[in-house]
Parts: sequence; structure tokens; C-alpha cells
Amino acid sequence: MNKFVDYFVICGLDYSSGLEPDKYSEDNLHVSPLERSYKGKVLAHYPENVPTNPFDASAVCMLSLPCGLKFRTQKHSVTLAPSFHSFLITREDGKRCYGFSLIFYEEVRNRDICTAMQTLQAMYITELSSGMKTRVLQNTQNQGPQSRSLPRHFKLTHNPNGAALTYYDISKDKLFVSKSIGVICQVAHVHAAKTFLENLFRCVPRRACPSTGLSLESYVFNILYEVELPEPGKSLLVHLPPSDPQLPPTSAILQNPCPPVELPHLDFPLRLMFLWLGVDIVVQLFTCLLLENQVLLRSADCQRLMVVAEGITSLLFPFTWPHVYVPILPASLHHFLDAPVPFLMGLYASSENIKVASEASLCYVDIDKCKVQLPEEMGTFPHQEDFILEIWSTLDKYNVHVPNSENTRNTQDVMSKSCTLPGRPQNRRKLSIHDTLDNDRPPSPPGSARSEALQRIADIVRRTGVALDQNETTQPTDSYIEDLRFNNSIREIFLNRFVHIFQSYENFVIFPNQGKEDWFNNRDSMQNFDKASFLSDQPEQDRLFLWRFLESQTFASLIDTKILSMWGEVDNNLLIFDNRIKHLKQRYGGENLMRSLRYEPCVNAHDTQKYIDRRLTNPDFESPPPREVTNNKTTITRQFPLLDKELLNKTPVVNKGSIPRASAFKRGLTFSKPPTGLSDKKSGSGQDLSPALIAQANWTFVEKLLKDCKVRTKRMLLAKLGAEGVTLSSSNALDSCGAVEESTLVASLCDFLERVWSHGLQRKRGKSALWSHLLAYQEKFQHLNKNDNYLTPDVSRLASNLENWMSQVTDNKLRTDLPELPSSLQFDVANVQAMSDVKTGIGMARAWVRLALEKKQLSKHFRTLLSDQNLLRAQYKRSAFLRCEEEREQFLYHLLSLNAVDYFCFTSTYPTTVIPYRIVIVPNKKGTTSSANVWIVLSGTLSETSRIAVPKVTLNFECKYQNLGVLTTLRIGHDNSGLYAKWMIDYVIVRNEITGHIYKFPCGRWLGRGVDDGSTERLLVGTLMSKKEEMEESVSRSCNSLGRSTPRNRSPAPPPRPELKPSQIQHMLGDCVNKIVKWHYRRSSERHTTLTALLCSENGLVFCLENVFLLGFKSARLFMGKHYLWDYFVRVKEHFESELVEEVSGNRSASLERNHQETVAVWRCYCHLIDEMTHTSKTLGKDGKFQLFICLSVREHLLHRMLGPMAACKVTLEMYEENSFLRNRGLLTFLRQILLPLDELDVVLEKSVSHGISSPSQHV
Repeated sequence: MNKFVDYFVICGLDYSSGLEPDKYSEDNLHVSPLERSYKGKVLAHYPENVPTNPFDASAVCMLSLPCGLKFRTQKHSVTLAPSFHSFLITREDGKRCYGFSLIFYEEVRNRDICTAMQTLQAMYITELSSGMKTRVLQNTQNQGPQSRSLPRHFKLTHNPNGAALTYYDISKDKLFVSKSIGVICQVAHVHAAKTFLENLFRCVPRRACPSTGLSLESYVFNILYEVELPEPGKSLLVHLPPSDPQLPPTSAILQNPCPPVELPHLDFPLRLMFLWLGVDIVVQLFTCLLLENQVLLRSADCQRLMVVAEGITSLLFPFTWPHVYVPILPASLHHFLDAPVPFLMGLYASSENIKVASEASLCYVDIDKCKVQLPEEMGTFPHQEDFILEIWSTLDKYNVHVPNSENTRNTQDVMSKSCTLPGRPQNRRKLSIHDTLDNDRPPSPPGSARSEALQRIADIVRRTGVALDQNETTQPTDSYIEDLRFNNSIREIFLNRFVHIFQSYENFVIFPNQGKEDWFNNRDSMQNFDKASFLSDQPEQDRLFLWRFLESQTFASLIDTKILSMWGEVDNNLLIFDNRIKHLKQRYGGENLMRSLRYEPCVNAHDTQKYIDRRLTNPDFESPPPREVTNNKTTITRQFPLLDKELLNKTPVVNKGSIPRASAFKRGLTFSKPPTGLSDKKSGSGQDLSPALIAQANWTFVEKLLKDCKVRTKRMLLAKLGAEGVTLSSSNALDSCGAVEESTLVASLCDFLERVWSHGLQRKRGKSALWSHLLAYQEKFQHLNKNDNYLTPDVSRLASNLENWMSQVTDNKLRTDLPELPSSLQFDVANVQAMSDVKTGIGMARAWVRLALEKKQLSKHFRTLLSDQNLLRAQYKRSAFLRCEEEREQFLYHLLSLNAVDYFCFTSTYPTTVIPYRIVIVPNKKGTTSSANVWIVLSGTLSETSRIAVPKVTLNFECKYQNLGVLTTLRIGHDNSGLYAKWMIDYVIVRNEITGHIYKFPCGRWLGRGVDDGSTERLLVGTLMSKKEEMEESVSRSCNSLGRSTPRNRSPAPPPRPELKPSQIQHMLGDCVNKIVKWHYRRSSERHTTLTALLCSENGLVFCLENVFLLGFKSARLFMGKHYLWDYFVRVKEHFESELVEEVSGNRSASLERNHQETVAVWRCYCHLIDEMTHTSKTLGKDGKFQLFICLSVREHLLHRMLGPMAACKVTLEMYEENSFLRNRGLLTFLRQILLPLDELDVVLEKSVSHGISSPSQHV
């Protein structure tokens, strides 16, 4: 068994070597000798060596005395107040060991050392008086040690103390030097180690009085050789030195949790971390670690650094921090911050000396000041608000009062209805650094006179036998137990989040086919986790954070551990994590757990706390008490002495039975084994099950599956139908739109289908039963039709037609009809198999379900799949759900109801998939092409293509591009080269060759100079065609060789057009603005169109305003042939420019315009947009420029503001009649008021719409 303590260490001043400056300190020559750091040394360590934990003297000494040796006088008041801190040492093989150090000051009685300090003091004063020191100080302040990885003003300087404290007079002052005693352990039992060191220091014989206590060697011998760590699930009662030599030994309990039920041991109090930082900073720090940012902690207290570092890394469980981890980094070693890798370091430095500027990847946490500086573009942890509120609930439960929490926690209740936490109001906390500094005053420092006086009083009271109050006697033990309970509750909350997020992670692990050695050699080039499929199941708002986390080494390490478990390498962290996921699935319906959008709070903390309480109240074992091991008489000393080396280096003979059971355990029950009768009862009940009972249980399960199918499809339909459908339904509040996320509902449907296909399997052939069935069907189909050239019989019947179509290559390029797309189950399976970013069977099954759902063929494909009775009988038992005919028909009927709504669950989920797009350009006259070089740019909800060159003499071609999402616009143009550059285009058809979606982009305009409005580039707005429209379009193309589109389904067209009355125009414009405002305030999942369509499509804002400006011209002939609306806007711009010139020259009186400054701003913004369009949009025609100007005016909030100045200019009086919108006061007032709501919207235009024109520098 492992020992509790491996080494006992004494570090301090080696009197034989004298004073030696600390080589790690860079400022020894610039401060007083009392403020300098000197080199310490390991004076002794017992035993000499432990084979399992080699002793590293330099690391132990540096971390035991992180400031080096420090000298003080009696004026510093440090003689009676030791300070405790822990530290960590990472060996070359990656293993860690923990150290615990107690630093105290003892008087220097060596005359040579005192004389040397006096000499250094005299030299320092001489240098100051000669002025040499001033120049050195100035150079230090100007240059200063700096960290290259941090900004240049990140400086480490010193704050000089008062002259009285820094001066040493050998004739008047007593000199004290720091010293450390410590222990080195492999497991961090902080409470026991601290109690041992503090009490051992108190047991040093300092008075000439009869002592009944043991020698120091006796306590050290006991802790080194007679105290062993308990086995998992057990606890051990140990005896430690008393707080006073006159008292009996103090007891403490070492306990060891038992995996996979409990979390690993953590003895550092998380309560202190929350008290120092608060909940918000802890969660932010936790998030930065998950995203593998560089994390720098800062404190002037080593123990604070250690508690925060160990505490925050423990919250990562089951993940571990795989990068550089240095909890305590002395300020003199700040150059280690130059490491260009993720790290977690604790900088031990004074708070007044550090200034950190913004760093893109650095998270800086000042523990002492409760301040954090976060990196740029930090993601948000899933369900962060509810997560923080659950933590606050636990803090309140354990009476952990964070300073200023009542004042800084937000009074708004943001608790989700799905979070079943205590009913008292829970609010978020916003940190106030200044309030924390003012109100959270730290207690008296260890070296202060107040703490010394309290210590003297406590020692006197103990010797008199008077019992102290609860805070001194029982409170340490009680607070330690409360800390362990609080640690357990908080860690369970954090683990619960990971369990819910990664509940199905095992389904997406790609296990290798080769051996362990081959996998080790090639794992860097292999993909071990199907990230795309996993992310497709997650809520959309969490995907960005999870995507970054899946790319981290932290996550990859867990997946590597999971794969290594194939070869028997068991990791306790993974065992615990998998066990929690297993219990979660059992609690919510078995292996195929259904996801929920609710925030699920932790429910395991109470159960695991029972194990901790049992071990602490009823220890399983008791260690032998300390006994006297030396015969030497105790000598009185004022220093901590070196111990008997020979005695402590001897390996004692300890019998295996020398650790008796504790008496408390004899009265208790063992929690490690279940009652003996439980397994016998369970096995006996299994034998009593009759075939009738089995059939009844199976039938109940079949009915439950059918009921779940009905509930799921209904909920998905209600979510798509919107709030009206939900209100009319009889479902409860859980079906409200606010609680429904489409991607989560689809993922839940995928989970349900896996449950259906897993029921009654004869033999499981893969992780996904559905995908295995699809592959078996595909294999059988290919075997029966191995001579066919196409995937389905339906497609093979088109072979003759397609061969004739392909035989005429030239004619094929000029055809404007789309070849029929296969619609078979096998075609969709083949498309999914071709996806390079989906690797696992479960991922492919989910991609196939999403694709079939988007194509509205899910029910049809399942009917085809289940129609093969021979394959069904070969794979499923007679009792399987899929072989129950009536239930199967109802199941297919419920899935068929999903065809009533449109899903884009495949298009929106796989953005990196390469999609083939079929593009057909339909000219006004059949077969005509352009001699110019034609290009096309497609834009969608996910991305935009670069310019796609249209092959010469081609109307029908295919291009492959990364998934663009739902197509929104198409920009088509040419370079106007050749003799026959002019081209009349009726419309353009684009088809997604995987989903089968067909988009129509109406045009009905010319491309070319000298015709129409002279445009060589046009923006076309697309609409997704329904099945009925596709059929009508197909018939139209086959019956009409011209294939003309409807008269108004095109881009902006020149007059003539039907003349509309003002009331009709007002009605059209009101409806259009109303649609835009409604669209803006809807959630993205409820938007059934795009802003571009609302602005530029049929009956869009551009079309309505075009009718507004065309009403009331004095001469219709003026705008026939050569003149367009754009000519009017250009003339208005010229008028505005002349007004601006007069404004600058001072010829214009400010009293002519009531809101003169606003009018001038409108002139400038108007002229800026016109100028920008003139320079950047030379290929656009006049109608295209009008369209662009209207869109930019909406974005710049100029539209309703420019109407007044336009109506007042002379150009309008010349070109418009009095009944027009710009000259009729009533119509103008209506126009400005109806467009006013658009001013409240923040409009973001697509790049294809804005032409890359930026906003003007001055906004109105």
C-alpha cells in the first residue's frame, strides 16, 4: 500500500555556506538587504529516497520557499505567525506529487550572518549617499524586466517599504530568517497535512518546563512509516501531533472515494475559490480552460493560487488539463510566460506591481482583487444562465456568502421554467471590483501583531484546560466536513453538465480496426470522433462553443482513453463518466435517451454525499498512534532542529495487521457491497417469468413506441406551424414555441428511430441498427440488380431516354429542361455515403434521416425498406415492433404527417458537405446564347460562391460547391465582349442535386450595353418552387418552346406597366413594410423567407417604391426609351450638392430650414451613396442602381428622412404633377409615416445585395 507521506523536509539557511543571493531574483542589487532574496537549501529530508517518488531537492526548496530566504527584524512582527501553503511538482514522466510547506521565522544566532547583514546594509547606504543607486534605480524603472509574451507595460517592479523596516542595526535589532518544514505526498490530503505541520511546529520544546509530550522524531516517524493511504471506498483515522505539547494527539480522517460511484478525491476547499472570485468569474475561468486559452492566475498568496488552480481543474472532470500546468510560478521566473502553448500558471507576485493589457488568447485572473480579463471571442457555455443559477442555489444551501453578492446579483429572475431548482429567487451576480476591494477586507495577515496576540491567548487557554469556543475546537472538523460536502455538490453539478451534453458521445467514437501498436503510430493522422454528426444533434446556439471544444486536446485525450479501453487499459475518470451516463439513460428510458431542451439540474449529489458522511463518521481503520522512538532527552530550543537522521532513515518492520479496525466501524454497516439477498432475489425472479408475461411486457413496449411516435410527430408539426398552432392545441406549456428547437426535435426523432430499429433485433451488426438495415437492403438490391447502370428500377427505365439525351452533346448543352433526379432510397444512401465529413454509422443514419425528412420522403423510404419481408424476418424477431403490421402502418402514417411542413434539417446541418448544383439558364428565345463571357454568383443562407464561369454555348451545366444553404440570390452578368453580347434572359433554374430543391430566379430583362437600361449585371431573387410549381413548370417547358415566365416575375422592369391608383400603392406599401417589421422581430427558426426577398422580390419594397416614384410624372414620354427613375435621383443629387456648396460658402441662411442640421446631414449621406454607387457599380443598369439605392437607404436609415428634402427641391417641382406622392402633402405625410418603422431596424444586407458598399462615416 502507498504511504500517506513520502518525505519530511526542512528548508532554510545553511550557516556553513553563508549568504548567497538567489539567482532567480533579478533585483537583489536595487533594494535594501532586508528586502532581498537569498538562496535557501534543503537542510534535511527524511528518508533519503523513496523509489516510487524520487526526491528533487531544487524543486522542493524553490516551492517550499517561493520567495527564497527572507530576513526580517522584530519590527516586522513575524516571529510567531507561520504561514501554510501547498504546491505541486510534475516529474519528467508526467506524474505529479504534492508538497505542503509551513514557513516561519526564527532568530539568527550566528554572529557571522548578523555581521554580514550589517556589512551589506552599510554598503547599500554608501551607494545611496554617493548617488550611484539613484541611477541604477532609474535604469531599472525605464528598462525593467518584461515578459515578451505579454504587452510591454506588463512590468514586475517592487514597492519600497518604509525606511524603518528596511534598516538593520546589529546593536539594537534582532535578525530573523525564514525557514520551512514540509511533507511530500502523492495524494493531496490538505487538511491532514496542514494540521500535522502546524501542530508539529507548536510541539517544538521552547520552554524549561516538565513535558509529557513525545519527541518531534516520534511524530515524524509515525507519519512517514505507520500511516498508509486507505483503499478505495475506505477511511482511516490517523493520529497527529497535538496543538500543544501538554495535550493528547489530534485525530484526522483520511478517506479514499470508490470509483465508479464517486468522484476522485479533492481536499482543496472550493468554497474559498468562490469566496475569492465569485460565481461568474469561476464559470468564465472554467470556460477558458475548456477552450484551451492561456490562463494566468495572480496572487500574493501561494495557497490561493494552489486552491484556485486545483479547484478549477477538478471541475473539468472527466476531462483533464493536458497542457502546461504550473500552479505556483515565482515572479522571478516570469519569462516562462513566453510559452507559445496553452498553459495554466499561477504567478506569485504582488498585486500592485502587475498591469495586464488585452491579449487575444490570454485569460488573466487577479485573485486578490477579484478581477478577470477575458480573451477575445470567448464562447458561451451551454445553458450558462441556468448553470450559474444552480451554482448559486448550492452556495445558498451551504451558507457560502460571496461578498457583495446580494448587491451585485441581478434582480431579474432569468430562471428557465424547465429548471427545477429551489423556489427562492435566484439571480445572477455582476462583479464590482471596487466594491470587493472596499468591503471584502482580508483578515489580519499571519505576521501581524493582532494574530500573534490571539495565538498567545489561545496557547495560555489550552494549558489551563479551559475549553475554547466552537470556532476553536469543533469548528475545524465540522468545517472540513462541510467543505467536502460542498466540494462534492459543486463537482457533481459540473459533471452533470458534461453528462447531459455528451450523453451519446460513445455513438460517435470511431474505433480503429487495427491493433494497438498500429493505432499508436497513426493516431495523429486518424479521425477518432465523428464531430459533424455529433454537432448536428446539438442545439444551434451551442454548436460554436462545442465545435471549439471538440477541436481541443482536452477532448481528444478523453476519446483516446476511450479507444484504449478496447485493449483493457481502464481509466477511473472514464469509468465514472460512463457510469453516470448509464444511470442517466436508465433514469430516462433506457439506452436510447431522448434529448430535452430543458436544463436538467443535478440529482446525484445527495446520493454520493452519503458515502462521504459514512466514511467520516465511521472510519473503517485506525492507524497506530505515535509512540516514543528515541531515548534521548528532549532539549529546549528556539529553532526548529534537525532531526535524528539515522532513526528516521531506518525502514521499520510494520506488521500487516498493525492497523486495527476503528471501533466506530464495528457498529456500522459496509457500503461497499450490496446486501447478499439482492442478487439471489433478482436471479430467482428471472426464472419465474413465463412466456405470457414476456409477451405482455413486449406488447407494452410496442405500444409505448407507437405512442412516442405520435407525440414526437405532433410536437414537430406544432413547432413548425408556429404559435397559432400551439395555442389551438391541447398540449401543455412544454410545446410552446419558445421551448422548441428544430435541430433538437429532429435529433430526438433520430434517437427515437434508433430505438424502433433496435427493438427485437436478431443480431446487432453495428452501433446503428437503422444504418445496418439500410446497408443490408442496399447490398441485397445491388446483388439483385448488379447489371443495372442506375440505382433504382425507376431510374433504369429512363436509361433509353437519357442515352439519347447524352448522345447529342451540343443539343444537350442548349436544353433548358432538367433531367429527372432519382428519388429512390438507394440514391439517398449513396449520397450520404459520399459525405466526407460523416464517419460513423450512427452519423450516417442521422444524415440519411435528415435528408429524407427534408425531401419529404421519410415515410416513403421506410415503407420501401420495410416492404422486404424476407430481409425483415432475417434481421428481426417476431415480437419486434417493425414486424407488428398494424402498429407499423400507424407508425408510417404518423411519419407521413411530417410532409405537411418544410424542413431544411439536412441543408442547415452539414455546412461543409460538397453539393452538386444543376444550373439552367432559360433565355427569352429558345437556344440563344451570348458571345460574351458569362458568369454567375450564387448566394445562400450559409455562404456565397465566387464567380462561376458559364461554359461557352451552354445553357445547362453542373457545378460543385460547399453547401450554400437555402439559396437566396443569384447574380448573373457578362463582360459585354463579342458581336452578340446582348442576351435576353427569362429566368434561371438552380437545383440541389442531393436534396432535389429547385430554385427559380426570374429575370425577364436584357444583359448588354445599348439595350434596355444598359446593364451587364443583374441581381435575381430566388424562390423555392413547390412540387406543384415544378410540375407546372415542366409542362410549360415541354409545351412552350419559349418558356416565358409570368409578366411580373422578373427583376425591375422598365415602363410601361399598369397604372395604379394611389390607394392601391398605399395598400401594397403598407403590407410590404408590415412584413419586413414582422420578419425582423421573429426568431430565425420562424422566418420563412429572407430580408433580400422582402426587399427585392415580387411585391417587395423596391417594387412598391418604384410605383410610388412613377406616379404623377408630368410627361410620361420623358421616361420612355432613354430615361429612368435613376436619372431623377441623379438630378436630385446634383441639386443637393449645389445646396451643400452654398452652405459651405455661407450664402444660405440657416432660418430657411427648421431642422437645418438634419437636412444637411441628409444631403451629405444621399450624395455619398450616389457617389459610391457610381464608382463601384459600373456594370449595373439604371434600374439596378435604383434597386441598390433603395436597399442602402434602408440600411443607413435614410429612406424616410430623404423624402422631405427631395420633395422640397426644384427638380421635383419640374418633373412631378401635384397629385404625386412627393408633391401632395397628404400622400407625402403618409409615405414618411409608413416608412418610419424601418428606421428602428438594424438591417444587414447580403454581400450580393450591397455590392460591398460600406456605410458613410456620418450617419443621420
